[in-house]
Amino acid sequence: MPSDAYNWIEQSLATIHKADWYRTVQTIQGHTGAMVQMNGRSLINFASNDYLGLSSDDRLIQAAITATQKYGTGSTGSRLLSGHRELHRELEYAIASLKQTEDALVFSSGYLANLGTVSAIVGQRDLILSDQCNHSSLKNGAILSGATVIEYPHCDLVSLQTHLEQQRDCYRRCLIVTDSVFSMDGDLCPLSGLLDLADYYNCMLLVDEAHATGVLGKCGAGCVEHFDCSQRQLIQVGTLSKALGSLGGYVAGTKTLIDFLRNRAPSWIYTTALSPADTAAALTAIQIIQQEPERRQQLWRNIDNFKLLIHQLSHLKLLPSDSAILCLLLPTAADALIAARHLQDAGIFAPAIRPPTVPTSRIRISLMATHTVAQIEQLVDVLSAIKIVSTTSSKSVRGDR
Repeated sequence: MPSDAYNWIEQSLATIHKADWYRTVQTIQGHTGAMVQMNGRSLINFASNDYLGLSSDDRLIQAAITATQKYGTGSTGSRLLSGHRELHRELEYAIASLKQTEDALVFSSGYLANLGTVSAIVGQRDLILSDQCNHSSLKNGAILSGATVIEYPHCDLVSLQTHLEQQRDCYRRCLIVTDSVFSMDGDLCPLSGLLDLADYYNCMLLVDEAHATGVLGKCGAGCVEHFDCSQRQLIQVGTLSKALGSLGGYVAGTKTLIDFLRNRAPSWIYTTALSPADTAAALTAIQIIQQEPERRQQLWRNIDNFKLLIHQLSHLKLLPSDSAILCLLLPTAADALIAARHLQDAGIFAPAIRPPTVPTSRIRISLMATHTVAQIEQLVDVLSAIKIVSTTSSKSVRGDR
């Protein structure tokens, strides 16, 4: 008889459609930036994580071209075999300098950096305490490690301390993991409090700076710099694909940690090295954010301006945010889809974020340094015409980056 072992897939897709959770890709033509071309139309882009507008910067493009001409299109092997280039080490030195750490290690993506780091530093005899709103990569890294995993309520230091008091002595090692900027709400972790608890209970702390690097801190180093914690011991993980406009991930920390990860992180050891083009583009981006603080300053002016304009509209309520991510909650997934279509019809690209990525549907708005005042005002004008009944629940289980 013909096998029906795969019939469940069609049934599951039908359920996804029924719940308004079905997703499809939207093709963007040409360069991305504050404006994008979609389906033959020009739309103002409020869907990008390219916070500083560097992904289309000519300097990054030329750096990628030059590296490709010198090294080829691919690294052709893992770093420990044949894929290592001097360019990789230059980028790692630049990241360590930006982060004020002893060393850094570059991975082929931020997701791989989290998987490899978490699974390397803890194991079956250990405990992971994870913010319930952490990104999927942190959650899956915790599962892969084989450690006991306990999720604490979002940013709840009291609950975290209770877990530590009850559980810490039962395990060999303990790792606290958290996003620094939570990607579907835009709020920040209570970093100083987390470090204090980690110190008191002899725990490691890993902070994912994916949406903070290049955006927060006096020099754009992220939340660790923003909260003046650069001299405290912790593990910083992040990505090169957002404010840095390239691709890849990194871990920054002590020389001992980085040396250990070179020998034990499976997603670094067994993965082809980051391409020369991506490596060179990221290196150039770090140089730009250090030399051009005005980009970051302009981004924050745009954030403050948008918040001020929205505050004047009583029927629109933003989730609390201290980042370039600003979200408007909607009652249902269907409402989010309707709002996103209304925005797109009016010339604005701002996506609907729905379950299972988040428990409460929303429009997620990402601001960029390259947005103009007129573009932000147009966004607010269009939003003001949408009748939104905001819900009160705000916390998310992060899936998409």
